[in-house]
Amino acid sequence: MRLFYWNLLFIISEKVQEEITNVVGYAQPGTEHRTKMPYTDAVVHEVQQYADVIPLNLPHATTVDVNFKGYFIPKGTHVVPLLTSVLHDESQWERPHEFYPEHFLNTEGKFVKRDVFMPFSAGRRVCPGETLAKTEIFMFFTSLLQKFILQPAPGLSKEDLDMTRAVGLITPPNTYTLCALPCSMAAV
Repeated sequence: MRLFYWNLLFIISEKVQEEITNVVGYAQPGTEHRTKMPYTDAVVHEVQQYADVIPLNLPHATTVDVNFKGYFIPKGTHVVPLLTSVLHDESQWERPHEFYPEHFLNTEGKFVKRDVFMPFSAGRRVCPGETLAKTEIFMFFTSLLQKFILQPAPGLSKEDLDMTRAVGLITPPNTYTLCALPCSMAAV
């Protein structure tokens, strides 16, 4: 649910809604639409990259002695993956500190997977629900923006929304108020 709040924070609905209109129309969004909606898929991925909802992953322990970059790590050492270091690595992301869906689009506007995108961790210890979570996030986000236009509450502008992350094991956005206005594509 926290990831959903980050989706709302980045009010990018106009271009996403245009893609939804062109690909899905009035139909119920389905998993088959995802490959035909590269911008929407890029936005969903960028929210996860930029928001960095879980900066520290669950601790692991080494099963054997390891030498890593000149350091000896004995068997049984607890290791906590710092996903933030990958998700905001300036050598891997063109604009790591900006919301930039183009991180996941090639020059033709097609969605591209990024090896450094790992909000669900990496390797053998990756979250077993990653595929399901990605599908559900995409479906929920697409369904919501098919039916509603999201705007800051009356008297607020996009600039008034506080983009500061909380510090902790998870990084939810600050509280803010949005208005969900019925979209012209909303089914009757």
